[in-house]
Amino acid sequence: MSNGTAKIPIERKRLEEASSKGVPWKKWGPYLSERQWGTVREDYSENGDAWGYFTHDQARSRAYRWGEDGLAGVCDDKQRLCFALALWNGQDPILKERLFGLSNAEGNHGEDVKEYYFYLDSTPTHSYMKYLYKYPQAAFPYRDLVQTNRGRTRQEMEYELLDTGVFDDDRYFDVFVEYAKAAPDDLLIRVTAFNRGPEEAPLHVLPHLWFRNTWGLGDSPIKPLLRQADEMGGRLAIAAEHSELGPYVLHCDGAEELLFTENETNAERIFGTPNPSPFVKDAFHNFLIGGRREAVNPHKQGTKAAAVYRLTVGPGQSATIRLRLCAAALPNGVEIFGSGFDQVFATRIREADEFYEDITPPSLDDDRRNVVRQAMAGMLWTKQYYYFDVDRWLAEHKAHPLLGGQRQSRNRDWFHMANDDIISMPDKWEYPWYAAWDLAFHTVPLNIVDHDFAQQQLDLMLSEVYLHPSGQIPAYEWNFGDVNPPVHAIATLLNYTVEKHIDCRGDVDYLKSAFQKLLLNFTWWVNRKDPSGRNLFSGGFLGLDNIGVFDRSAKLPTGGYLEQADGTAWMALYCQNMLEIALELSLHDPAYQEMAGKFLEHFFWIAAAMDRAGDNQDELWDEEDGFFYDLLRLPDGSAQRIKVRSMVGLLPLCAATVISREIIEKNPRFLERAREFLTRHKQVLSTIHPPEKPGENG
Repeated sequence: MSNGTAKIPIERKRLEEASSKGVPWKKWGPYLSERQWGTVREDYSENGDAWGYFTHDQARSRAYRWGEDGLAGVCDDKQRLCFALALWNGQDPILKERLFGLSNAEGNHGEDVKEYYFYLDSTPTHSYMKYLYKYPQAAFPYRDLVQTNRGRTRQEMEYELLDTGVFDDDRYFDVFVEYAKAAPDDLLIRVTAFNRGPEEAPLHVLPHLWFRNTWGLGDSPIKPLLRQADEMGGRLAIAAEHSELGPYVLHCDGAEELLFTENETNAERIFGTPNPSPFVKDAFHNFLIGGRREAVNPHKQGTKAAAVYRLTVGPGQSATIRLRLCAAALPNGVEIFGSGFDQVFATRIREADEFYEDITPPSLDDDRRNVVRQAMAGMLWTKQYYYFDVDRWLAEHKAHPLLGGQRQSRNRDWFHMANDDIISMPDKWEYPWYAAWDLAFHTVPLNIVDHDFAQQQLDLMLSEVYLHPSGQIPAYEWNFGDVNPPVHAIATLLNYTVEKHIDCRGDVDYLKSAFQKLLLNFTWWVNRKDPSGRNLFSGGFLGLDNIGVFDRSAKLPTGGYLEQADGTAWMALYCQNMLEIALELSLHDPAYQEMAGKFLEHFFWIAAAMDRAGDNQDELWDEEDGFFYDLLRLPDGSAQRIKVRSMVGLLPLCAATVISREIIEKNPRFLERAREFLTRHKQVLSTIHPPEKPGENG
């Protein structure tokens, strides 16, 4: 993983300290979602309309049940204490506390964030992070974006934030948010707002600190507390007290005042019922924009707090705010905002430079190096704390099948799941929940920067609180029971290969454990997704979106089923991946040669089923077109090809595996079994590359 330099980057040493010594360098990170509203976890509706039940408009006033969201935010690894930015330009109808976007039914594009924000930099321990948000100086066009997009057809372009004109004449702020860790529990924060416009403009910056509401429904017996702390020299600070996390302080350099309220739903606004307390979640919006001083707690305490900075920034000028979130007691002699503050940033940026210099191929020019670095930053910023106890969620919905629940609800068969982890997300706004096959692919680039985290992500999906007892890997929150491509085996193999390259041996025990769990999943595929028992597989979503004529997650209107070229190709590749893993393990335990033989034979049967000997009209391969198509198998047994040329027909090309001469020579029993099989079943060789023919270098 190194470009050959002898010096080990400091960030690499931090990763080693976190892995082998338990130093909590990853305890704080960008684990806050960009959107919690409109998710399945927060949906307690009767009809399962997650987008309609909990909307963006409600989010400022309604406490979440399962997680939190924020702008450029961070939190601890169990999301007990959260920090994020809030902004107001003096024109917006609401305080900008979170990203805005369209729900599934509000536009011709569907789910779509209508903001401009960028993950610019991050190290794998989040010792340094940088984020950019572009904030208009005119009123944010919430209504215009919804109404115009709702009125457009599928034949028209979607209406973007840039189209509204709010960025005309460069009248916007570039708001940069940077984090640098002086220690695992000492997080320095620097917010810099650049006025890109031609005139002076006001900007209110309200850094927020709050506790996730774990006390409302009895998740935590002790309610935490935020209160105003006394500081030397009159500087304002917020003290945080939590029974599990311990004491923390947010030091706020130059803040005008501190605001406090409770992270509790404004029931009066949302439900039309009285609030048990006058201090509710949207108090800061009501205070700043509504002018209601009584909305905030005069006793300067609560479970949600904000520091207030009222800035006026000249054209082409910038203003900087400094904060520091740290454990209550800093080491003796450390100045909170002394010269060492900026020095920590300078040091962490230099260490980040060294880290990426070490992992980036020296052949790349500066522009491509920046692409690599920012791409990695995007991967690292998209880690999110994900909490979802499906057992409890189903009970709360009166849908738990083991508790007498009669209500039909999504994920009803997944009551074993208890997710409480930092997970790599496809996206923290549009997809603020994991998707199993996306996650498997994420581990490939994540391996470059943080091998341990990549391996941990693969382990999660195969652990007892994720993997279904039947062997199915959960697909995604909207429907855990849907079917994604079986790519965990190839990701596991790549993960092992990377580690073997690093330390010249690889973690064989890990590979054995993963193989046993993958075997459960493979068996699930064979038993559940081969309707005819002829090695032709069906699936659902399969990760290729809706490229088929039919919704492949639903029953066919004609009855019958689809024999899918891509689903079958994925299973052919799955066989090959399991074959490779078994051959690798056989180098340490010869017994795995038997499993290698099993998967080799299964691959041959699948290949033979996709393209049988001769020219057949009821198979996936179309001899005349030279292409694979899905096959519609009707209830009467007749079949018809679905002649759509798409990725479905190209995926069989992916099912290719190279077995080295060295591996073959070290597995004589496997080689003998393969030859015996091919001698008995010569027909399976008629439509594939002859496997007994040696390739380059044997």
